[in-house]
Amino acid sequence: MSDPSFQPDEAEIERRVEALLFAAAGPLSAAEIGARLPEGADVGRALSGLRARYEGRGVELDCVADRWRFRTAADLAFMMSQEREEPRRLSKAALETLAIIAYHQPVTRAEIESVRGVSLSKGTLDLLLEMGFVRLRGRRRTAGRPVTYGTADRFLEHFGLASLYDLPGVQEMKAAGLLDLSAPVGFELPDPSRATGADEEEAPLLDEDSPEFAQDFVGEER
Repeated sequence: MSDPSFQPDEAEIERRVEALLFAAAGPLSAAEIGARLPEGADVGRALSGLRARYEGRGVELDCVADRWRFRTAADLAFMMSQEREEPRRLSKAALETLAIIAYHQPVTRAEIESVRGVSLSKGTLDLLLEMGFVRLRGRRRTAGRPVTYGTADRFLEHFGLASLYDLPGVQEMKAAGLLDLSAPVGFELPDPSRATGADEEEAPLLDEDSPEFAQDFVGEER
């Protein structure tokens, strides 16, 4: 326990202010600092002394809006930054679309819309293609030759699947409330494992077929 009769000198006051600022959760005002020091302590003199002592060092004393704090020297701020890739979050529509493609592939845009019961924004498929979860598989051998979609290797990597055979069963997904979708009457649900094989109803993609130019509905040029 400290001696109450002890009167700290200027160096000791400066040392105590230094300790307070290092331990504080946020910037402190001169009044807040003074409340922790012996009566009559010259807080302004201690702050000026600390500011001069730390000038040019890796950590400097800084005053913002009359509140004091220690911070990294401005010219060293680059050392504190860290670059990292922020994973993009999929919207509910994108997740539903991805689930339909995974379990119904090969599937066309019209078939996806039929399963979901609502129209599909072109941006949703563009996003899944851009993220590498989905790929263009081929073209349906029907009128208009619509593009068919399937999952890509990135889909397996992201969800930790060795192969499409490891996907949970459709009934299991529905029971868990993760696949609350039903196919329209007459719409066949292919085995997801067909994604790696040929589909007799699919024609291979041509060189000019690309995510940027391929269209999967009748009436628009490729």
